Amino acid sequence: MKNPTRFSLGLLVVVFVVLGLMIGCSETDRNPITPNEQVLLSASHPMILHAMEIQTLRTQKIMEDPEVVGTATGLTDKGEPAVLVLLKSAAGGKNVGQALDGVPVVKIVTGPIKAYGKPSGADHKARQTRPIQLGVSGGNINDIANGYCCGGTLGALVTNGTQYILSNSHVFANDIAASAGDPDIAQIGDLIVQPGLIDVSCYQYENDAVATLSTLTSFFPPTNVDAAVGDVITGTVRTDGSILEIGTISSTTVSASVGQAVKKSGRTTGLTRSSVSGLNATINVGYEDECNGVPFTVQYTGQILVTNRASKFLNSGDSGSLMVEDVSTNPHAIGLLFAGSSSIAVANPIDDVLNYLGDELGGTFTMVGN
Repeated sequence: MKNPTRFSLGLLVVVFVVLGLMIGCSETDRNPITPNEQVLLSASHPMILHAMEIQTLRTQKIMEDPEVVGTATGLTDKGEPAVLVLLKSAAGGKNVGQALDGVPVVKIVTGPIKAYGKPSGADHKARQTRPIQLGVSGGNINDIANGYCCGGTLGALVTNGTQYILSNSHVFANDIAASAGDPDIAQIGDLIVQPGLIDVSCYQYENDAVATLSTLTSFFPPTNVDAAVGDVITGTVRTDGSILEIGTISSTTVSASVGQAVKKSGRTTGLTRSSVSGLNATINVGYEDECNGVPFTVQYTGQILVTNRASKFLNSGDSGSLMVEDVSTNPHAIGLLFAGSSSIAVANPIDDVLNYLGDELGGTFTMVGN
Protein backbone atom coordinates (compact mmCIF):
# COMPACT_ATOMS: atom_id res chain seq x y z
CA MET A 1 0.00 0.00 0.00
CA LYS A 2 1.64 3.20 -1.21
CA ASN A 3 1.50 6.38 0.84
CA PRO A 4 3.32 9.29 -0.81
CA THR A 5 3.25 12.51 1.17
CA ARG A 6 2.18 14.70 -1.72
CA PHE A 7 -0.81 14.78 -3.98
CA SER A 8 -1.99 16.54 -7.11
CA LEU A 9 -5.44 17.63 -8.20
CA GLY A 10 -4.59 17.17 -11.83
CA LEU A 11 -4.45 20.79 -12.97
CA LEU A 12 -4.56 20.82 -16.73
CA VAL A 13 -2.82 23.82 -18.21
CA VAL A 14 -4.90 24.96 -21.15
CA VAL A 15 -3.82 27.37 -23.85
CA PHE A 16 -6.66 28.68 -26.01
CA VAL A 17 -5.81 28.42 -29.65
CA VAL A 18 -8.93 29.11 -31.60
CA LEU A 19 -11.70 29.29 -29.07
CA GLY A 20 -14.43 29.47 -31.64
CA LEU A 21 -16.99 30.69 -29.23
CA MET A 22 -19.83 31.70 -31.26
CA ILE A 23 -22.04 34.04 -29.76
CA GLY A 24 -23.22 36.34 -31.93
CA CYS A 25 -22.53 38.12 -34.78
CA SER A 26 -24.17 41.21 -35.18
CA GLU A 27 -23.79 43.48 -37.97
CA THR A 28 -23.51 47.16 -37.13
CA ASP A 29 -27.04 47.91 -38.26
CA ARG A 30 -28.58 45.45 -35.79
CA ASN A 31 -30.26 46.77 -32.69
CA PRO A 32 -28.24 45.82 -29.60
CA ILE A 33 -29.84 43.66 -26.94
CA THR A 34 -30.71 45.67 -23.89
CA PRO A 35 -28.57 44.98 -20.78
CA ASN A 36 -31.60 43.84 -18.78
CA GLU A 37 -32.69 41.29 -21.37
CA GLN A 38 -31.60 37.70 -20.78
CA VAL A 39 -29.41 36.60 -23.68
CA LEU A 40 -29.52 32.99 -24.85
CA LEU A 41 -27.82 32.47 -28.18
CA SER A 42 -27.40 28.90 -29.35
CA ALA A 43 -25.05 27.64 -32.05
CA SER A 44 -27.96 27.73 -34.53
CA HIS A 45 -28.85 31.36 -33.85
CA PRO A 46 -28.48 33.42 -37.04
CA MET A 47 -26.47 36.09 -35.19
CA ILE A 48 -23.86 33.51 -34.26
CA LEU A 49 -22.99 32.40 -37.75
CA HIS A 50 -21.59 35.73 -38.95
CA ALA A 51 -19.60 36.38 -35.77
CA MET A 52 -18.19 32.87 -35.83
CA GLU A 53 -17.09 33.32 -39.41
CA ILE A 54 -15.27 36.58 -38.60
CA GLN A 55 -13.70 35.15 -35.46
CA THR A 56 -12.47 32.03 -37.27
CA LEU A 57 -11.04 33.97 -40.19
CA ARG A 58 -9.12 36.36 -37.93
CA THR A 59 -7.92 33.94 -35.25
CA GLN A 60 -4.70 32.80 -36.87
CA LYS A 61 -3.44 36.37 -37.24
CA ILE A 62 -4.58 37.37 -33.73
CA MET A 63 -2.86 34.33 -32.24
CA GLU A 64 0.51 35.43 -33.59
CA ASP A 65 0.65 37.66 -30.49
CA PRO A 66 2.24 35.40 -27.82
CA GLU A 67 0.21 37.23 -25.16
CA VAL A 68 -3.05 36.05 -26.76
CA VAL A 69 -4.22 32.69 -25.42
CA GLY A 70 -7.33 32.38 -27.54
CA THR A 71 -10.31 33.82 -29.34
CA ALA A 72 -14.02 33.26 -29.11
CA THR A 73 -17.38 34.79 -29.87
CA GLY A 74 -19.34 36.32 -27.01
CA LEU A 75 -21.20 39.44 -25.97
CA THR A 76 -20.27 42.97 -25.04
CA ASP A 77 -21.50 44.42 -21.74
CA LYS A 78 -24.42 45.85 -23.70
CA GLY A 79 -25.39 42.46 -25.06
CA GLU A 80 -24.03 42.96 -28.57
CA PRO A 81 -22.37 39.99 -30.31
CA ALA A 82 -18.57 40.34 -30.15
CA VAL A 83 -15.30 38.59 -30.84
CA LEU A 84 -13.58 37.78 -27.55
CA VAL A 85 -9.78 37.99 -27.39
CA LEU A 86 -8.35 36.13 -24.39
CA LEU A 87 -5.06 37.44 -23.00
CA LYS A 88 -2.32 36.25 -20.69
CA SER A 89 -2.00 39.82 -19.42
CA ALA A 90 -3.16 43.34 -20.19
CA ALA A 91 -0.04 43.75 -22.31
CA GLY A 92 -1.52 41.55 -25.02
CA GLY A 93 -3.79 42.31 -27.94
CA LYS A 94 -2.24 45.67 -28.80
CA ASN A 95 -2.62 45.00 -32.53
CA VAL A 96 -6.32 44.14 -32.31
CA GLY A 97 -8.69 47.03 -32.88
CA GLN A 98 -12.09 47.80 -31.36
CA ALA A 99 -13.93 45.88 -34.07
CA LEU A 100 -13.33 43.23 -36.73
CA ASP A 101 -15.37 43.65 -39.92
CA GLY A 102 -18.05 45.48 -37.97
CA VAL A 103 -18.13 43.01 -35.08
CA PRO A 104 -17.07 44.55 -31.72
CA VAL A 105 -13.97 43.18 -29.98
CA VAL A 106 -13.88 42.46 -26.23
CA LYS A 107 -10.46 41.84 -24.66
CA ILE A 108 -10.41 39.66 -21.52
CA VAL A 109 -7.40 38.93 -19.34
CA THR A 110 -7.79 35.24 -18.44
CA GLY A 111 -4.21 34.36 -17.51
CA PRO A 112 -3.20 30.68 -17.76
CA ILE A 113 -6.09 28.24 -18.24
CA LYS A 114 -6.37 25.16 -16.01
CA ALA A 115 -8.87 22.48 -15.09
CA TYR A 116 -9.78 23.07 -11.64
CA GLY A 117 -12.29 26.48 -5.60
CA LYS A 118 -13.91 25.82 -1.88
CA PRO A 119 -16.45 23.23 -0.81
CA SER A 120 -20.09 24.17 -0.31
CA GLY A 121 -22.18 22.94 2.64
CA ALA A 122 -21.96 19.25 1.79
CA ASP A 123 -18.57 17.55 2.03
CA HIS A 124 -17.82 16.38 -1.49
CA LYS A 125 -14.36 15.10 -0.49
CA ALA A 126 -15.53 12.67 2.22
CA ARG A 127 -16.26 8.97 1.89
CA GLN A 128 -19.95 8.88 0.98
CA THR A 129 -22.44 6.42 2.47
CA ARG A 130 -23.07 3.53 0.07
CA PRO A 131 -24.82 3.62 -2.32
CA ILE A 132 -23.19 6.95 -3.14
CA GLN A 133 -24.45 10.02 -4.91
CA LEU A 134 -22.18 11.46 -7.59
CA GLY A 135 -20.49 14.86 -7.91
CA VAL A 136 -17.94 13.72 -5.32
CA SER A 137 -14.25 12.84 -4.94
CA GLY A 138 -12.99 9.80 -6.83
CA GLY A 139 -10.45 8.35 -9.24
CA ASN A 140 -8.32 5.40 -10.27
CA ILE A 141 -6.88 3.43 -7.32
CA ASN A 142 -3.50 3.21 -9.10
CA ASP A 143 -3.16 6.89 -9.97
CA ILE A 144 0.11 7.31 -8.05
CA ALA A 145 3.45 8.29 -9.59
CA ASN A 146 6.53 10.38 -8.89
CA GLY A 147 5.65 10.88 -5.23
CA TYR A 148 2.14 12.17 -5.93
CA CYS A 149 -1.39 10.81 -6.18
CA CYS A 150 -4.08 12.31 -8.41
CA GLY A 151 -7.85 12.28 -8.75
CA GLY A 152 -10.96 14.34 -9.49
CA THR A 153 -14.75 14.06 -9.54
CA LEU A 154 -17.17 11.19 -10.19
CA GLY A 155 -19.47 13.17 -12.45
CA ALA A 156 -22.67 11.33 -13.34
CA LEU A 157 -24.30 8.01 -14.18
CA VAL A 158 -24.75 6.96 -17.82
CA THR A 159 -26.16 3.80 -19.37
CA ASN A 160 -26.37 1.72 -22.54
CA GLY A 161 -28.28 -0.97 -20.63
CA THR A 162 -25.36 -1.24 -18.19
CA GLN A 163 -24.77 1.56 -15.70
CA TYR A 164 -21.42 3.36 -15.68
CA ILE A 165 -19.90 6.25 -13.71
CA LEU A 166 -18.83 9.06 -16.05
CA SER A 167 -15.78 11.27 -15.48
CA ASN A 168 -12.78 12.54 -17.44
CA SER A 169 -10.20 10.22 -18.91
CA HIS A 170 -7.51 12.19 -17.09
CA VAL A 171 -9.32 11.30 -13.82
CA PHE A 172 -10.01 7.61 -14.54
CA ALA A 173 -7.19 6.67 -16.94
CA ASN A 174 -4.57 9.38 -16.45
CA ASP A 175 -1.51 7.10 -16.33
CA ILE A 176 -0.51 6.46 -19.94
CA ALA A 177 3.28 6.10 -19.48
CA ALA A 178 5.54 3.64 -17.72
CA SER A 179 8.38 5.39 -15.88
CA ALA A 180 11.20 4.23 -13.65
CA GLY A 181 9.31 5.25 -10.52
CA ASP A 182 5.95 3.96 -11.77
CA PRO A 183 6.06 1.11 -14.31
CA ASP A 184 2.27 0.64 -14.29
CA ILE A 185 -0.18 2.25 -16.70
CA ALA A 186 -3.98 2.46 -16.54
CA GLN A 187 -5.71 -0.78 -17.56
CA ILE A 188 -9.26 -1.89 -18.22
CA GLY A 189 -10.55 -3.35 -14.94
CA ASP A 190 -8.67 -0.92 -12.65
CA LEU A 191 -10.67 -0.08 -9.54
CA ILE A 192 -12.37 3.32 -9.41
CA VAL A 193 -12.54 4.44 -5.78
CA GLN A 194 -14.58 6.94 -3.77
CA PRO A 195 -13.12 9.05 -2.28
CA GLY A 196 -10.15 9.55 -4.57
CA LEU A 197 -6.59 8.98 -3.38
CA ILE A 198 -6.05 12.72 -2.94
CA ASP A 199 -8.55 12.68 -0.04
CA VAL A 200 -7.20 9.62 1.81
CA SER A 201 -3.53 10.62 2.03
CA CYS A 202 -2.77 8.55 -1.10
CA TYR A 203 -3.68 5.23 0.55
CA GLN A 204 -5.15 2.60 -1.79
CA TYR A 205 -8.26 1.22 -0.09
CA GLU A 206 -9.75 -1.53 -2.24
CA ASN A 207 -12.90 -1.47 -0.08
CA ASP A 208 -13.57 2.05 -1.38
CA ALA A 209 -14.12 0.72 -4.93
CA VAL A 210 -17.38 1.76 -6.65
CA ALA A 211 -16.61 0.82 -10.27
CA THR A 212 -14.10 -0.83 -12.60
CA LEU A 213 -12.50 1.08 -15.47
CA SER A 214 -14.19 0.33 -18.80
CA THR A 215 -12.52 2.79 -21.22
CA LEU A 216 -8.96 4.02 -21.60
CA THR A 217 -7.55 7.36 -22.71
CA SER A 218 -9.89 9.27 -25.02
CA PHE A 219 -8.14 12.61 -25.30
CA PHE A 220 -6.23 11.99 -28.51
CA PRO A 221 -7.67 12.91 -31.94
CA PRO A 222 -10.10 12.20 -33.41
CA THR A 223 -12.18 11.62 -30.26
CA ASN A 224 -12.31 15.33 -29.27
CA VAL A 225 -13.49 14.56 -25.70
CA ASP A 226 -11.83 13.93 -22.34
CA ALA A 227 -14.16 11.22 -21.08
CA ALA A 228 -14.03 7.78 -19.49
CA VAL A 229 -16.44 5.48 -17.65
CA GLY A 230 -16.30 2.79 -15.01
CA ASP A 231 -18.71 -0.15 -14.78
CA VAL A 232 -20.65 0.29 -11.51
CA ILE A 233 -20.05 -2.31 -8.78
CA THR A 234 -23.51 -3.47 -7.69
CA GLY A 235 -24.82 -1.75 -4.57
CA THR A 236 -22.18 0.98 -4.40
CA VAL A 237 -23.89 3.75 -6.44
CA ARG A 238 -27.47 5.02 -6.37
CA THR A 239 -29.22 3.59 -9.40
CA ASP A 240 -31.22 6.79 -10.02
CA GLY A 241 -28.03 8.71 -10.82
CA SER A 242 -28.57 11.31 -8.09
CA ILE A 243 -25.84 13.98 -7.85
CA LEU A 244 -24.98 15.49 -4.46
CA GLU A 245 -26.80 18.84 -3.95
CA ILE A 246 -28.38 18.61 -7.41
CA GLY A 247 -30.48 15.45 -7.12
CA THR A 248 -31.69 13.42 -10.07
CA ILE A 249 -31.31 14.76 -13.58
CA SER A 250 -33.16 14.34 -16.85
CA SER A 251 -32.34 11.37 -19.06
CA THR A 252 -32.30 13.74 -22.06
CA THR A 253 -29.74 16.43 -22.83
CA VAL A 254 -29.73 19.99 -24.17
CA SER A 255 -27.23 21.95 -26.23
CA ALA A 256 -25.41 24.90 -24.71
CA SER A 257 -26.51 28.47 -25.43
CA VAL A 258 -24.60 31.63 -24.70
CA GLY A 259 -25.93 33.23 -21.53
CA GLN A 260 -27.44 29.95 -20.31
CA ALA A 261 -27.49 29.55 -16.50
CA VAL A 262 -25.63 26.39 -15.42
CA LYS A 263 -24.50 24.58 -12.28
CA LYS A 264 -22.28 21.68 -11.32
CA SER A 265 -21.42 19.52 -8.30
CA GLY A 266 -17.73 18.76 -7.89
CA ARG A 267 -15.11 17.40 -5.50
CA THR A 268 -13.44 20.74 -4.65
CA THR A 269 -15.90 23.61 -5.03
CA GLY A 270 -19.06 21.60 -4.38
CA LEU A 271 -22.28 23.04 -5.82
CA THR A 272 -21.52 26.14 -7.90
CA ARG A 273 -23.35 28.22 -10.50
CA SER A 274 -22.33 30.25 -13.52
CA SER A 275 -23.34 30.90 -17.13
CA VAL A 276 -22.18 29.86 -20.59
CA SER A 277 -19.93 32.52 -22.10
CA GLY A 278 -18.98 30.95 -25.43
CA LEU A 279 -19.42 28.09 -27.88
CA ASN A 280 -17.34 26.28 -30.50
CA ALA A 281 -14.06 26.84 -28.64
CA THR A 282 -10.83 25.44 -30.05
CA ILE A 283 -8.20 24.99 -27.35
CA ASN A 284 -4.83 23.45 -26.64
CA VAL A 285 -4.93 21.57 -23.34
CA GLY A 286 -1.81 20.70 -21.40
CA TYR A 287 -1.68 17.24 -19.79
CA GLU A 288 0.88 15.05 -18.01
CA ASP A 289 1.45 11.43 -19.06
CA GLU A 290 1.07 10.24 -15.44
CA CYS A 291 0.56 11.90 -12.06
CA ASN A 292 3.26 14.63 -11.87
CA GLY A 293 4.65 13.28 -15.13
CA VAL A 294 5.88 14.57 -18.49
CA PRO A 295 3.74 17.32 -20.05
CA PHE A 296 2.13 17.11 -23.49
CA THR A 297 -0.60 19.02 -25.33
CA VAL A 298 -3.89 17.99 -26.99
CA GLN A 299 -6.07 20.24 -29.14
CA TYR A 300 -9.87 20.21 -28.91
CA THR A 301 -12.51 21.89 -31.06
CA GLY A 302 -16.20 22.64 -30.56
CA GLN A 303 -15.96 23.09 -26.78
CA ILE A 304 -18.14 25.09 -24.34
CA LEU A 305 -16.78 28.00 -22.29
CA VAL A 306 -18.21 29.01 -18.90
CA THR A 307 -17.48 32.08 -16.78
CA ASN A 308 -15.18 31.09 -13.88
CA ARG A 309 -14.36 34.28 -11.96
CA ALA A 310 -11.65 33.67 -9.35
CA SER A 311 -12.06 29.89 -9.92
CA LYS A 312 -15.36 29.98 -8.00
CA PHE A 313 -17.18 27.75 -10.49
CA LEU A 314 -14.41 25.22 -11.21
CA ASN A 315 -11.10 24.54 -9.48
CA SER A 316 -8.48 21.81 -9.10
CA GLY A 317 -10.11 18.44 -8.41
CA ASP A 318 -13.43 19.39 -10.05
CA SER A 319 -12.45 17.71 -13.32
CA GLY A 320 -15.13 15.22 -14.35
CA SER A 321 -18.06 17.24 -12.99
CA LEU A 322 -21.27 17.20 -15.01
CA MET A 323 -22.56 20.65 -16.03
CA VAL A 324 -26.36 20.92 -16.06
CA GLU A 325 -29.06 23.58 -16.42
CA ASP A 326 -29.53 25.73 -13.32
CA VAL A 327 -33.10 24.61 -12.61
CA SER A 328 -34.40 23.04 -9.41
CA THR A 329 -35.87 19.79 -10.74
CA ASN A 330 -34.39 17.21 -13.10
CA PRO A 331 -32.00 19.53 -14.98
CA HIS A 332 -30.76 18.48 -18.41
CA ALA A 333 -27.06 17.72 -18.86
CA ILE A 334 -25.13 20.18 -21.03
CA GLY A 335 -21.44 19.29 -20.80
CA LEU A 336 -18.63 17.42 -19.07
CA LEU A 337 -16.19 19.85 -17.39
CA PHE A 338 -12.48 19.14 -17.81
CA ALA A 339 -10.30 22.27 -17.97
CA GLY A 340 -10.11 26.02 -17.44
CA SER A 341 -8.43 28.96 -15.71
CA SER A 342 -9.24 31.43 -12.93
CA SER A 343 -11.66 33.14 -15.33
CA ILE A 344 -12.84 30.50 -17.82
CA ALA A 345 -13.98 26.87 -17.50
CA VAL A 346 -14.18 24.41 -20.40
CA ALA A 347 -16.60 21.54 -21.03
CA ASN A 348 -17.06 18.85 -23.67
CA PRO A 349 -20.59 19.02 -25.14
CA ILE A 350 -22.42 16.14 -23.46
CA ASP A 351 -23.80 14.69 -26.70
CA ASP A 352 -20.24 14.40 -28.05
CA VAL A 353 -19.34 12.46 -24.90
CA LEU A 354 -22.31 10.11 -25.19
CA ASN A 355 -21.59 9.48 -28.88
CA TYR A 356 -17.95 8.68 -28.08
CA LEU A 357 -19.02 6.17 -25.42
CA GLY A 358 -21.43 4.51 -27.86
CA ASP A 359 -18.63 4.10 -30.38
CA GLU A 360 -16.32 2.65 -27.71
CA LEU A 361 -18.68 0.33 -25.85
CA GLY A 362 -21.60 -0.15 -28.22
CA GLY A 363 -25.26 0.67 -27.88
CA THR A 364 -26.88 4.07 -27.38
CA PHE A 365 -25.70 5.92 -24.30
CA THR A 366 -28.04 8.16 -22.29
CA MET A 367 -27.89 9.92 -18.95
CA VAL A 368 -29.45 7.99 -16.07
CA GLY A 369 -32.37 10.13 -14.90
CA ASN A 370 -36.04 10.89 -15.18
